[in-house]
Amino acid sequence: MRRAYLHLTRFPVQRRVVESPELSGRPFALVEAVRGQRRVAFASTSALKAGVRPGMTLTAATALEPGLRHFDYRPEDEQRALTALGEALLPLAPGFQLRAPDGLWLDAGAAHLCGGEDGLGARVLAVCAELGYRAHVVVASEAFTARAVARHGARRVEVVAPGDSARALAPLPLSALEGREGAAFSALGLTTLGEVAALPAGAVAARGGAAGARAHAWCRGEDDTPFVPAVLEEVLEERVVLDFPAESFEPLRFALKTLTDRLGARLSGRCLAAVRLTFTLKLDPTGHRQVTLTLARPTARAKLLHELARHRLEALRLENPVAEVSARVDEHSEDGGQQLALGDTPEGDAALEVVLSRLASTLGEASLFAAGLEPVHRPEAAHGARAFRPPEARRGLSAGLLESGGAGPVSSVPAASRERPSRLLAEPACLEAEVAESGRLLAARMGGRRHRVTALTGPERLGGEWWSESSAFQRDYYRVHFEGLGPAWVFRDGRDGRFYLQGLFD
Repeated sequence: MRRAYLHLTRFPVQRRVVESPELSGRPFALVEAVRGQRRVAFASTSALKAGVRPGMTLTAATALEPGLRHFDYRPEDEQRALTALGEALLPLAPGFQLRAPDGLWLDAGAAHLCGGEDGLGARVLAVCAELGYRAHVVVASEAFTARAVARHGARRVEVVAPGDSARALAPLPLSALEGREGAAFSALGLTTLGEVAALPAGAVAARGGAAGARAHAWCRGEDDTPFVPAVLEEVLEERVVLDFPAESFEPLRFALKTLTDRLGARLSGRCLAAVRLTFTLKLDPTGHRQVTLTLARPTARAKLLHELARHRLEALRLENPVAEVSARVDEHSEDGGQQLALGDTPEGDAALEVVLSRLASTLGEASLFAAGLEPVHRPEAAHGARAFRPPEARRGLSAGLLESGGAGPVSSVPAASRERPSRLLAEPACLEAEVAESGRLLAARMGGRRHRVTALTGPERLGGEWWSESSAFQRDYYRVHFEGLGPAWVFRDGRDGRFYLQGLFD
């Protein structure tokens, strides 16, 4: 099968700079404990220029660079970050295989959907650039070929044609054979993979055994290593362990950005959108605090998730410093994307989402609601409270027809009569009405005051629920403008002939 290898040079260092931008251009190192000594595992570019090298003790590294900052190297952090990157690339590749700590293989079987294997490599690099990473991509038929050329080749994107692996590997240095495989060949004075490939296969197997024969086959472009895609977790959860317990919100800001960036990338890769998230703060030495974030509209946008999380967490008052931050997606939905017309921008919707999500998260989900239609004919009972969701704007050429119900009129009743009041009474109020001989409403008393009718539109006849004697009604509705009161919605009951106030217009 064809597979692509994505190599991120010194990925742990890149990840640190992405998560803590203040480290950019400064000397720092990631250290790990080796046989009781703290040694450098990875070093930044400026630290390497000062002479710091992997494997060096932290004491020696600090002597070379007194301003060297150091952090613990945790392999599980790199694996989580690589997994998030792999899931972000799922729209381009149907599967990925981790190669911690600095790369991963991708299934290149869908490269034709990206304009070919060169197009796949370019799009993979574009996704990495959006997340702040620099990388190289090589597409080949063998796992070793793809990884070796990506790590030691000069081109950012390279495609090795089937059967051309030996030629592509020949000029690479012997260090491309990672581990102990290259030590025996180095003792023979060999310096390139091409020189190794030229050795007799029988002599290599006799001297180096199975490991030597396997390395020799790799150098000839032969590799039957299977592609084993990573199994995706059902629950989307990310965790960041702080280097030092945070007593203020500022250190948490970068941790939150890391969490939301990863969750946003994983959600986008799976074509999902978050609906509800839970943030957990682990306190030092004991205790924890959980905060639930409910979104007004499902989203996978990391920027929006970060803004809402920051709004919720920065106001917390905690009894102990924060040692660890985690985020879990409790509920999600399919992300169908947003279709925009020419000239439209999503900034307005984004601002509305921030406001609504802040209200829902701060005041509770039940505090944010809208009116929804009920299967009831009576106007005062025809709506009820519903969970609020921003309306989807109608797009396209048919928008005008949809709004007007087609080319013909919806009803013979004038549009002004069909308008409904913004304030609808739960129970209609009986009016002391003054009526002309023709039956036209002239004035009405409300609150002890007489209000003369200055304008009247209607009637709009409504009736229904005939199947129930107690609920059956027959009414003529009018839009009436009362002097000193304004426009109101009034109806005349067909059973008793009296006028009732149903609602008021703003």
